[in-house]
Amino acid sequence: MLQKQSIVTLTVKYWRPGENYLQQIIDSIKDKVEEDDFVTISEKAISTSLGNLVDESKIQSGWLARFLAKYWMRFFWGYILGQLCHLKRKTIQHFKAYPVEEGSAHKQVALHHAGFLQALMHGSEGGIDGSNLPYSYVSLPLKNTQHIAQKIRNHIKAKLKKNVTVLIVDTDKTFSFRNFHFTPRPKPVENIHSFGGVFAYVVGRFFKIKRRATPIAMAGTQIHVEEALEIAETANRSRGFGAGRTVWDMADTFKVALTDVTWDMLDKVEHKPIVIIKPHRVRARQG
Repeated sequence: MLQKQSIVTLTVKYWRPGENYLQQIIDSIKDKVEEDDFVTISEKAISTSLGNLVDESKIQSGWLARFLAKYWMRFFWGYILGQLCHLKRKTIQHFKAYPVEEGSAHKQVALHHAGFLQALMHGSEGGIDGSNLPYSYVSLPLKNTQHIAQKIRNHIKAKLKKNVTVLIVDTDKTFSFRNFHFTPRPKPVENIHSFGGVFAYVVGRFFKIKRRATPIAMAGTQIHVEEALEIAETANRSRGFGAGRTVWDMADTFKVALTDVTWDMLDKVEHKPIVIIKPHRVRARQG
């Protein structure tokens, strides 16, 4: 089905905390969106604009967080799980040199906001993410995602008079084995099963199960979960990764230390949080 759809990827300015994301969406799509389009939006961009952030430089880490940073990440992910999950050699090297001080603070945030099984993940624990954010900030997953998706859809209808379907998408992967879809990411859309934290991730990666970006909220036309996953992955591939897929990639992009990226640096990078997926439309014959 997606072969017959067209994709419109929109480049916008970086959404800092306090940004009116609703107005930014309207301004970006007003000349491009049509009736029945799918408007996909990055959860990270919305979360950042809402100030749903934690400054990890202010976090006091406990013994468990320090253990996870110093031993779990460096040894288990660096020498065992990284290989089992078929991760890139460069990624595994980052695990072996995982920063203890900054990493401990990050794991403390993961333990507090996402729980133990999520804290065992090597990154994006429970949807917590530090990529494309400056200094020691990380974004937390949205708590009222469905409400926000409906709010965006209603705003588009009120301002642009278009009925669209809005999907909020996270880069965290959903694994699909035949008709069974599962993810370590908490609170995906209906019919995607969330369980197991790190165990779900390791199983999915070890067995090389088909993986796609995760739709976490949908407002508008109710579509099958398989189509929602295809739309989420198509949008994710079109969107790219801004300053970098990971915090290490982001630091490499700007040639600075992990916590030395600034807001101004991020302003200079192309950001594409909005992707419009246009369904195939059959035009009526004339005459």
